[in-house]
Amino acid sequence: MRLRARLAALTLALGLLAGCASIPAAAPAATATPEPTATPEPQPVVTELRFSATGDNLIHSSIYKQANRRAGGNGYDFGYCYQNMLDFYQQFDINWINQETLISDTLEPSDYPAFSTPGEMGHTLYDIGFRVFSMSNNHTYDRGAAGIAATRAYWAAMPDDVVTCGLYTDAEHHPADQPRSYDTEIAEYPEIAYQEVNGVRIAYLAYTEHTNGIPTPSSAEATVIYTSQTDVMERQIRLARQQADLVVVSDHWGVEDSHLVTDAQRALAQQQVDWGADVILGTHPHVVQDAQWLTSADGRQAFVAYSLGNFISAQSQPDEMVGLILNLQIEKVDYPDGTSQTAIHSPVLHPVINHYDSGYSNIRVYLLKDYPDELANSHGVRARHPEFGPEYIRKVLTQYVNEEFLDL
Repeated sequence: MRLRARLAALTLALGLLAGCASIPAAAPAATATPEPTATPEPQPVVTELRFSATGDNLIHSSIYKQANRRAGGNGYDFGYCYQNMLDFYQQFDINWINQETLISDTLEPSDYPAFSTPGEMGHTLYDIGFRVFSMSNNHTYDRGAAGIAATRAYWAAMPDDVVTCGLYTDAEHHPADQPRSYDTEIAEYPEIAYQEVNGVRIAYLAYTEHTNGIPTPSSAEATVIYTSQTDVMERQIRLARQQADLVVVSDHWGVEDSHLVTDAQRALAQQQVDWGADVILGTHPHVVQDAQWLTSADGRQAFVAYSLGNFISAQSQPDEMVGLILNLQIEKVDYPDGTSQTAIHSPVLHPVINHYDSGYSNIRVYLLKDYPDELANSHGVRARHPEFGPEYIRKVLTQYVNEEFLDL
């Protein structure tokens, strides 16, 4: 009986286990298939550069003699002249200047009418932040072939990021009936100066209206190009346009001590813009002149500052104490298809004051916005021109320069 009961219980248990095994297991939860991620469309890459251009760095004997005294009679310390400008130039990616006098380590310093400046000047300007130096002006031939050789050797020994323009080893024009090719033209003008900054390639050219009646030295290793050589300028500017994103041209032109832009300046500026210039920097008058936008024949917008005036000098007229520094934005857009477009915008003219105390002592430069009224009223130029002062400075600027561009 007990055996029969145990068998019955065992049979029941096995049946229950079989029933449990027949219950289907729960199906796993369904997993959603992720949507494919869309590949982003390539976007244009925009590069912005901040550019500055400064007027005539005209080094008279008062400047280099004071620099010699500050160096204790051993060499030249020009730092004092520019110490008020150090922070200003640090905000730019490119700083250009018109170096009005020859600089070398070998020629004796000299004053007007045949200038020569000690080599410490170039190093001081480099330390401030200048990298592009224009050397084409009416004083380029002051010391003849030896002066040209000395200044070229000096600049060649500077750091590799220094760019100079305005002296050319072949400035003669090509016979019109001689066949030309693009490669031949590039070889003919090896000293079109180029600078590349953050992927933006800039060409620099510089020309002068005259050289104070001094003829081209017959043995000179390099020479200037005159603004009367329009065929040569056109060829150079068009070549530069093909090889660079931006073309900057310096013209040493106009009438000294005149604020009025001549018809010849306006006509040449328009020609250069039509040939390919984007920025035109005017020097030589030693006083400020107007600035404006120009439109090229192909529709580009270019900017011309007809005269930036003086940066530093020991000149004696009150309006020669007032200069301008141009700054503008360079914008390059690189498109996904490999093309690019470069333009300039937001030009601003910052007034600067060349200050000295009595007897041309302590010559130094200030931004107008950092120049105290009491200092203006004690300027050494007031000994002969008592009208110089804050009101005079503002009148000169607003009378001759479009206020749209002035940073007052």
